[in-house]
Amino acid sequence: MDLFSVVAEPNRRALLAALRDGDRSVGALVDELSLSQPMVSKHLGVLRAHRFVESRARAQQRLYRLRPDRFHELDEWLEPYRAVWASRLDALEARLDRMEDE
Repeated sequence: MDLFSVVAEPNRRALLAALRDGDRSVGALVDELSLSQPMVSKHLGVLRAHRFVESRARAQQRLYRLRPDRFHELDEWLEPYRAVWASRLDALEARLDRMEDE
């Protein structure tokens, strides 16, 4: 499974979004996302296997957190597309300015 397939799944995206705010236990993620514990554990396993998250032990719990380095790969892939959109937005802005002046 490639990294885009990993983040394409809606439940995994929801888990990633929840982890943006900080470390969470499986139980906290279950409560926050209203998903079953087996489903949260399954998707965290996929995210961990693909290095999007890591876990650490705290007493009887495992806390999960994002691994920002993995998101750099996505960001690098998106960079050329940002340039395309930036040029199109600049052209749109110029067109709107011309329309305003008319």
